[in-house]
Amino acid sequence: MKTFDPNYKLLDEMYQDNYYPTFLVDKVKDELQKVIDLLESGETDTEVVQETLDEAVCGINDLQEEFDENDSEIETVARECIAATVAYILEWFGIPIDTEEAIRERDW
Repeated sequence: MKTFDPNYKLLDEMYQDNYYPTFLVDKVKDELQKVIDLLESGETDTEVVQETLDEAVCGINDLQEEFDENDSEIETVARECIAATVAYILEWFGIPIDTEEAIRERDW
């Protein structure tokens, strides 16, 4: 079983930008961590991985109102940061899912 890259900082661009409250970026990170945990368990079935990605993305969707309440939003920088993070995770574990497909449930 492969562990995730210890040198990669998940959502680093969002953490570096004060526009995004840290506690909310932590919640986005928690959703992505579920995917990492699954992959670290050795799961390689793309359907199972996609199902977990869909759940994580829906969890991120659910945070939009909370971002709004904190004078923030999941906009261009955040969208690109989240997508790049998902792409990196999939590449790291060698999962052949296209990034756009991986985040297909997004409404941000």
